[in-house]
Amino acid sequence: MNLILETNRLLLRPLELSDAKAMFEMDNNPNVHRYLWQSPTQEISETLKIIEMVQKQYVTNKIGRFATILKETGEFIGWTGIKFVNDHVENGNTNFYDYGYRLHEKFWNKGYATEASRAWLDYGFNQMNIDKMHAYTHAQNGASNHVLQKVGFQFMEDYPDKDGVIWKWWMMEKL
Repeated sequence: MNLILETNRLLLRPLELSDAKAMFEMDNNPNVHRYLWQSPTQEISETLKIIEMVQKQYVTNKIGRFATILKETGEFIGWTGIKFVNDHVENGNTNFYDYGYRLHEKFWNKGYATEASRAWLDYGFNQMNIDKMHAYTHAQNGASNHVLQKVGFQFMEDYPDKDGVIWKWWMMEKL
């Protein structure tokens, strides 16, 4: 996949195996997983498998999560992007476009999630011609819920996952 998006401060490019160390450091942090599934990555081999899986999504679905790089320093700050969800059911849905992101803790509260989100939504709606984008967040993740609302997602409903954890289901339609 040769797509690269740029914002004022960020470079959004396909994940590479060379991102594994920085991505592992992010995903090994329990704070990063607080509002996920409380299962931080334990081995870098898990991270390599995830990157390989995402690279397959680029081929199959022509989109996937991208490395998010701070232009000023070249640092990997996390991943952001659009994923076509066809590998599981979420809130009764499958075969839908999902927007998501995960950032390394030291890059939280700096506006990067909002900046990347705006770029991805513009790309998804205006280049990919997606009609409807979804997102889902842990109900208690105030920061992520705020970002989604700020960039224009509409809250649709709360729903429980298979373990009874409450998540928020969001949607945004092309204008």
